[in-house]
Amino acid sequence: MGVLTNFFNPQSVAVIGASSSPGKIGHAILKNVIESGYAGKILPVNPREDEILGLKAYPDIKAVPGRVEMAVISVPAAGVLKVAGECGRAGVKNLVVITAGFKEVGKEGLDMEKELLATCREYGMHMLGPNCLGMIDTHMRINTSFAKVYPLKGNIAFFSQSGAMQVALLDWSLTAGIGFSKVVSLGNKADLSEIDFIEEAAEDPYTRVILCYIEDVANGERFLQAVSRATRKKPVVILKSGTSQAGAQAASSHTGALAGSDIAYETAFKQCGVIRVKTMTELFDLATAFSKCALPAGDKVAIVSNSGGPGIIATDNVETHRLRMARFNKDTLEVLRGGLPPESGIYNPVDVLGDARADRYRFALEKVCADSNTDVLMLLLSQTATTQAMETGRALIEMKETYPDKTFFASFMGGDALKEGVNLLAESGIPCYTFPEPAISAISQMVKYRQFINSPLQEDGLEFPDVDKKAVKAIFYDVLKDNRLVLLGSEAAEVARAYGIPAAPVALATTTDEAVEEAEKIGYPVVLKVASPKILHKTDVGGVKVSLDSPAAVKNGFLEIMESVRRLMPQAVVYGVEVNKMMPRGTELIIGMSRDIQFGPMIACGLGGIYVNLFKDVSFRLARGLTRDEIVKMITETKSYSLLRGYRGSEPQDVNAVVDAVGRVARLALDFQEITELDVNPVFVYPNGLSALDVKITISMS
Repeated sequence: MGVLTNFFNPQSVAVIGASSSPGKIGHAILKNVIESGYAGKILPVNPREDEILGLKAYPDIKAVPGRVEMAVISVPAAGVLKVAGECGRAGVKNLVVITAGFKEVGKEGLDMEKELLATCREYGMHMLGPNCLGMIDTHMRINTSFAKVYPLKGNIAFFSQSGAMQVALLDWSLTAGIGFSKVVSLGNKADLSEIDFIEEAAEDPYTRVILCYIEDVANGERFLQAVSRATRKKPVVILKSGTSQAGAQAASSHTGALAGSDIAYETAFKQCGVIRVKTMTELFDLATAFSKCALPAGDKVAIVSNSGGPGIIATDNVETHRLRMARFNKDTLEVLRGGLPPESGIYNPVDVLGDARADRYRFALEKVCADSNTDVLMLLLSQTATTQAMETGRALIEMKETYPDKTFFASFMGGDALKEGVNLLAESGIPCYTFPEPAISAISQMVKYRQFINSPLQEDGLEFPDVDKKAVKAIFYDVLKDNRLVLLGSEAAEVARAYGIPAAPVALATTTDEAVEEAEKIGYPVVLKVASPKILHKTDVGGVKVSLDSPAAVKNGFLEIMESVRRLMPQAVVYGVEVNKMMPRGTELIIGMSRDIQFGPMIACGLGGIYVNLFKDVSFRLARGLTRDEIVKMITETKSYSLLRGYRGSEPQDVNAVVDAVGRVARLALDFQEITELDVNPVFVYPNGLSALDVKITISMS
């Protein structure tokens, strides 16, 4: 279990700051450790107490006999550093720091937290917190938290960055009948984070599904590596808050503007197999499903209902979630037709009618479950005068026992009259929801997870032996030497070509004669563009001239561009005018890169040209670990893919060339960490090959 060996099963626990006063947190923690049934040594530490809750108290950790494996610290913030140092010298290996007053309160607290972490590093201690609720393990029988309630034993591991939210949910879980294997309040995550606990839970025999509420990820690269391994073993469901665009930094490139503040998390979660949810309700709907059900063998859903409306709603949701309605065999249909009332629906959803009692439900359920086309059985029950909730629930439980290769869900729509039936199903491991929509959503996520774990692992990364790193280094050196961070178009095109990305011929001219000379070399027609790192939108200042097909047109275009730019942006430094080969039109795409602070370079591909920000038809992937297969998926996710395949009789375009170009952009971004933003827009894609018309690259000083 790596760094968390013995964290959940220490042989001894010292509660430093333990108190005999019931109103204090130190009292609640010690009481919880005792009442959890913890079998190891419990050692209260308080210099002003001789005995607390019937246990001998010690003045400090140095006075405790023998070695202490875990110390729970609940003393005022000003004393935490001293206590942590004493724990380190005493050989303690695990700290749970409950105390608040660290980085969450400002710079002074942040400095204290850094010093606390340094102390832990010095003595080889692992620390949960500070500013946390504590941790609970129901199977190891340990509770070092100050939560008021002790959760039911179960197979759900729940790690939360919000202690207050966790307290509320623990209280609610007792009513809902949801049990946990582990509950950990992450606090400030100064040392141990969700990454460590996800890794540990993935190996925990008592955990079946891992839930997280997080507000950030501090180490993106490690998160991707660790969680990618964990999701192959168990489902990891994450609610990530802080998704608003208000937190996004301003970006000068199209890619940066499209990425926003949350796309990187969405992309990272997708690539490493995390199931992301948007609400707490959805988080625990999925927890219920994964903790109780076997994964569906396939995506074919059969519905048995005593009401037409809910059956239709469930059917609509099956289609919305890209599941399939099971198509029953002919023999199944004949048996259903013969055994149900003539008014019943037999073609899925099976409508057993509002007067159905348990025996009619049992008949329909048995025939539908026996059909080889049924992967998932969804029972819907609406309260009527003849409804038998308990008996119908027992019928469904019988089906689960008879057909262990099927997956079973239920929705009992009603109140107290159905409560006993709902509880019966919950106790028997069948998820039962009030309405069908969350059940269908949960089925969809379980099917997707089954597909994910059955998909082959891809080889990590892309390599291109023909790239010229030295040429790119030289270009960046010259740009920085010129005190610039934005490359000129001609420089950016050279970088692209050095990495095997086909770019339209371009040359920088500082005079009209040079412009004509370069146009003659490149060949007419040409495009002229002003060369200035400060001018992002060249057309807005008259900085672009197209379709120039003669020396005279080139001269006039050069002069008109310079005059317009001087008039509209007199402060802009102009390096000259770039002469570009005017390429034949093709399908316009954008390939871009924006560097995320947590997860590194993020690659974008989609509809390009002037409409890129309007339609936002772009798919994202992280460059790290990107494979050719993932690039293909990335492209097919966009509407642009329809154009590439050949829309309404048009000739198919070279998708393989696009895949290659995206891979080379990703390789470039990984090889040169100084690239902060990169846009290739538009890229003209042809039936054979492609050409990058405009390349923008921004670098950093480091």
